[in-house]
Amino acid sequence: MTIAEKTFVRRAPLKAGRMGVCKALTVALLLSAPFGIQAKTTAPEAYTPVAPTIDQARANILIARQLQFTHFRDLGISDKLSGDVFDAYLNYLDGQRVYLTGSDVQALDRVRSRLGSALKTGQLKPGFDIYNLVQQRIIERLQFALDTIDDGIENLNFTSNESILLDRSEAEWEPDEKALDELWVKRIKNAVLAQRLNGTDDEAITDSLKRRYEGQLKRAYQARSEDAFQAYMNAFTGMWDPHTSYFSPRTSENFNINMSLSLEGIGAVLQADNEYTKVVRLVPGGPASKQGQLQPADRIVSVAQESEKPVNVIGWRLDEVVDLIRGPRNSVVTLEVVPASATDETLTKSISISRDEVKLEEQSASKDTIEFERNGEKYTVGVITIPTFYADFRAMQAGDPLYKSTTRDVRKLITELQQDGVDGLVMDLRNNGGGALQEANDLVGLFIDTGPTVQIRNSSNEVQVLNDDDASVAYDGPLVVLTNRMSASASEIFAGAIQDYGRGLVVGSQTFGKGTVQAVRPLNHGQLKITQSKFYRVSGGSTQHKGVIPDIEIPSRIDKTRIGEDALDHALPWDQIEAVPHTRYFDFSGIIDELRKRHDDRFASSPEFSLLQQEIDFLKEQRQRDTVSLNLGERTTQQEQIERTRLTIANARRELRDEKPFESLDELEDWQDQQAADLSTTDEELDFVIREGGNIMADMLELDNRMASILSPQQFAAQAEAQ
Repeated sequence: MTIAEKTFVRRAPLKAGRMGVCKALTVALLLSAPFGIQAKTTAPEAYTPVAPTIDQARANILIARQLQFTHFRDLGISDKLSGDVFDAYLNYLDGQRVYLTGSDVQALDRVRSRLGSALKTGQLKPGFDIYNLVQQRIIERLQFALDTIDDGIENLNFTSNESILLDRSEAEWEPDEKALDELWVKRIKNAVLAQRLNGTDDEAITDSLKRRYEGQLKRAYQARSEDAFQAYMNAFTGMWDPHTSYFSPRTSENFNINMSLSLEGIGAVLQADNEYTKVVRLVPGGPASKQGQLQPADRIVSVAQESEKPVNVIGWRLDEVVDLIRGPRNSVVTLEVVPASATDETLTKSISISRDEVKLEEQSASKDTIEFERNGEKYTVGVITIPTFYADFRAMQAGDPLYKSTTRDVRKLITELQQDGVDGLVMDLRNNGGGALQEANDLVGLFIDTGPTVQIRNSSNEVQVLNDDDASVAYDGPLVVLTNRMSASASEIFAGAIQDYGRGLVVGSQTFGKGTVQAVRPLNHGQLKITQSKFYRVSGGSTQHKGVIPDIEIPSRIDKTRIGEDALDHALPWDQIEAVPHTRYFDFSGIIDELRKRHDDRFASSPEFSLLQQEIDFLKEQRQRDTVSLNLGERTTQQEQIERTRLTIANARRELRDEKPFESLDELEDWQDQQAADLSTTDEELDFVIREGGNIMADMLELDNRMASILSPQQFAAQAEAQ
């Protein structure tokens, strides 16, 4: 007997025109006063509606007050906001529009303008009624899917010219149950086709799909009041900005554990993304980061412990997924994920990660050198990689004079590189998601005399300026800062300050744009993480939304439409305040055009860049596909074309390194898995970008050997003469 059979007895497939629970609930929604579901069920297979508690109502009132009076964004609770909350809540509960019908949404629409006033006063019933209806529809859809699979996937037709929309977030709601039935048959056919093309037999496909849907069904029956409250509150708080959110008591516990890094796991920050658990970022030095396969925006489908069957976690609560992923040190957890680059949620891959603690020393800054020769001149460029802005606060508070921090470590590395006789320095901040604000301030101080580093404005328009008051300078030579889309927060403060001071060039791609500051405030029930301030550069422009725009751009595989502040709903806008007085060490305007021209010329003749651009174009083309065929012959042709393109690009890169080409995509993927597991290997793109950063540094030195020095022309001349 299956898990599902132990839990419930499945109903017959829903037929168009049948009254059933679907329409009975809709009638209840329309006739109840006040709006709500008055369900009376005793059958074990029936869904039990959840109801709000007094503690949740009180927490709702506190949240509404704090949002209106202490959030950075001045936003009142109006009829428009009420409608926006309604839409966001439906999007959270049914983001792909595969559970509710158009008639359901029409019935629910009567409360669209009433949610705001209810949220002000802690009246949670309308939000819970919506949640209960969606849960019931989820159960009915999953039952339909299981019945369809029980009828035999071999009976599905794969010869018609049907196709399915891959992303339904902007699609129209299907009008009725019959239309939803047809959509779900297509969804099942798509899942079957994807697995067949991967070589899976029908028996294994049937087993996989049944386990997936039975797992989701079990979770739907186990819905809790806290699930509804957290979903509803996050739809509400998200109106102010995407970084303001409600933590239930259980989620608060996980948040506090993560902040202290006291438990062992894989070192990944996760968040709920509709039915999925999504990877937000990887902790530098953590097991997932070192293993190399898991990426930001990947969505987790299942979790398997060593020698155990995978547990499907679609539809699971975030805290339960986190609990499943955690485990003893050196044990292995296997995640099945939909890769961020996948064009179809049925295309998954398995990633095995050995659990461990995230060690501070493995997040530490590191150094390397690159040598270049230009017109008979040899240049040595130092490279310092900073994975995060860290500080051992416990050791610092204990008075340990040798405590570790980003600034202390970088100062030491600079000294060592200077002893090696480097001509310039590249600071690599790619994939650095931020960290300790004070470390960003102190790190800027290693490269300037004294002066402001960042401005912080609160909701009362009060501006605090952080300064470097230490006149000592660790490095006074030419500087390049590498960034990409995953460089965020403290990384953006550092890169922006270096750019504003004319202290160096920023090279790479536009940064994330996370320019806000959050505080976690306790409630009577859970916690509220709320945005209270905003970062501004010393030149006055915010790092919020826009991030830092590089002086010389290098394209990246990262999809900017899916990752970055400007890809998030209700993100605070870019704006600017008054600049604060600061030194401008070097004016790059006289040479930047020549630097860009040399960079473009190198890229135009570089086979490595050509391959990177081909790969970026290929990924972009795949992401732009909005439908996929359900015809076996056509789908096979599409799949073969995609595989040929991937193999061609990979083999061209192998040829550049005089390595034997791969004979098949399976061989390529096996090699990629081996490379990801080997900590001594690095990504070809990353090496390529570092080398280009060094090339730009050599260009700078060729064009002006006083490049970006903090010394005055007279001091520089005297120093050069002394040497």
